Amino acid sequence: MSERLYYSDSRLTQFTARVVDIVEINGRSGVVLDRTAFYPTGGGQPHDRGTINGIAVVDVLEDESGRVIHITESEPDGPGATVEGRVDWTRRLDHIQQHTGQHILSQAFIRVCNAETRGFRIDEESATIDIMLDSPTQEIISEAEELANRIVFEDRPVNIHQATSEEELSRFPLRKDPAVEGCIRIIEVSGFDFSPCGGTHARRTGEIGLIAVRGWERAKRMCRIEFVCGGRALRDYRKANRAATEVALLFSTARDAGPESVARLIDENKQQKRRIKELLQLATEAEAMQLLERAEQRAGFQLVKSIFDRRDIEEVKLLAQKITARGLSVVLFGVRDRDAARLVFARSSGLEQDMGVLIARACAELGGRGGGRPELAQGGGPNAAKLQEVIDQIEKEL
Repeated sequence: MSERLYYSDSRLTQFTARVVDIVEINGRSGVVLDRTAFYPTGGGQPHDRGTINGIAVVDVLEDESGRVIHITESEPDGPGATVEGRVDWTRRLDHIQQHTGQHILSQAFIRVCNAETRGFRIDEESATIDIMLDSPTQEIISEAEELANRIVFEDRPVNIHQATSEEELSRFPLRKDPAVEGCIRIIEVSGFDFSPCGGTHARRTGEIGLIAVRGWERAKRMCRIEFVCGGRALRDYRKANRAATEVALLFSTARDAGPESVARLIDENKQQKRRIKELLQLATEAEAMQLLERAEQRAGFQLVKSIFDRRDIEEVKLLAQKITARGLSVVLFGVRDRDAARLVFARSSGLEQDMGVLIARACAELGGRGGGRPELAQGGGPNAAKLQEVIDQIEKEL
């Protein structure tokens, strides 16, 4: 089993070690050292990156026997060689902030609403915890966030304890049960949280900087909390502030007045859509009358046919329904839309032609498909060049 140097010092990023073994994993070299400061993926925390003797470490994992395996871009010196390891400090600090922040936020939710954490994950942009809370509210989320940041701003010590027996373990008010046996490593946020954990953590809570909840959602009787800490919180603020400022500039208003301006624009847009819908009804009524005046008189009905260029298909359907509602009529409409064709066939309820059958036949000729009711059907196909020919053929079948 590899000695894990980060257990006692999460800030250690440079070390020397002896190569114990070289293994192959998925076609890549896996280096086993007698001691390491590299954290392997586990417990919701991603692996460290860095170098061994200048060779990039691209993944770190733990095997069943507890050995830490460093996946490198090329094979370093073999067993017995002394090597130098360097851990990417920027990535390590980020994980320290997210993981220690998670401990504090998880305890905050227990204090606020007795909601235990059942899952934790650090992703590239943010981190998440799944808590046992089936009725979350913004008030609960904000109260837990406020408590967590109070602990951060108090800059409390973060202590490491070791428990080697049940008796020693019982002295600590653990937030959750240990997932391993034997010597248990316990992370204490002074006077606030005790949790068994093998991850990398801050020395003091002030190193976290800030804990910001980005959002939350219900999931299977639990609540998933998305949050960011430290440098991620700063980057997230900059992104949000830039977006809010750019939106405000579009409305020539102050940043904090942006939401009000957007809400006003949305309301105005809804009113305009209602007005456009009303005008569309009037316009299609007038257009229906014009088309009927030019309609071809057949035995027992009027035939209206037309081909439009790039017209909204819902508008075309509305026009067809307006026509068939004004008297016994059959409508054959086509729409050219770039390299495709769309069809709308309709007939009045007093007639017997089956538009669903006719549209299926016509769409097959266009290389597509369609369907619908006997009174109204639609479809299309990619062969737009045959649109006029297809409509003429259906006209002959009426």
